[in-house]
Amino acid sequence: MSTDTAVQRYARTLALRSPDHYRVGPFTVRHNPGWELKFANYAIPDQDAEPTAGDVTDLMAAMRAHGRLPRLEFLPSWAPAVEQALLDAGFTVENRAPVLACTPGTLRAPKPVDGLRIAEPGTDDEFAAAAAIQHTGFGGEGGPDDGEIAWLRAATAGGGVSALATVDGLPAGAGGCSAPVDGIGELAGLAVADVFRRRGVGAALSAWLTTTAFERGFDTVWLEPGSPEVERIYAGIGYRRVGEKLNISLEPDAR
Repeated sequence: MSTDTAVQRYARTLALRSPDHYRVGPFTVRHNPGWELKFANYAIPDQDAEPTAGDVTDLMAAMRAHGRLPRLEFLPSWAPAVEQALLDAGFTVENRAPVLACTPGTLRAPKPVDGLRIAEPGTDDEFAAAAAIQHTGFGGEGGPDDGEIAWLRAATAGGGVSALATVDGLPAGAGGCSAPVDGIGELAGLAVADVFRRRGVGAALSAWLTTTAFERGFDTVWLEPGSPEVERIYAGIGYRRVGEKLNISLEPDAR
């Protein structure tokens, strides 16, 4: 099995395992009731799915009924016919994001950062501090949602990894690696507080999460970088491109 297919199979399997997922035609919807962020709510097509116009309409209606933006994340190579069906229904491509992966043999150590300490959160305050960094890092206002804290706790409890980075005792970064499926896990939710950016915290945090995942038996860790600059950071610690993921959604006022 190619790495890109394994990554997509991982994402679909995890969606099917999520307690609030639901099925609509040839789609599995990963629904997060405690977290409205669009990146936490999306559909994945079945492998080689060929949805009808009615299937797409049903998906739109179901996600709207759940109070979520109709949105999908998937590798086009997994289901080549789906993108055109979505475009025909009025969906707009958000971006085509590279998919990167790292194995124990490619991981490289980053430069050290003075005063940096990275550990898994253990107390309620530590989980809240980590979730707060993620919340603001992804454009949220106010405090973190319950779903953000729950995601970090679930990562740790389910066999994955979560992390809180501090610099001289101050919360500086957070992230997690979700529980593995067939040895593959996703590094996600990585955020660095504004005041600590461009100091190497992101690279160090990513490397720590990846190293810890390998120590816990992962074979591969994959991720989707948010920008070319971020991709270069991950490339610096050993992540390499293995495919491309389509992020596509229907604007709120469309159809």
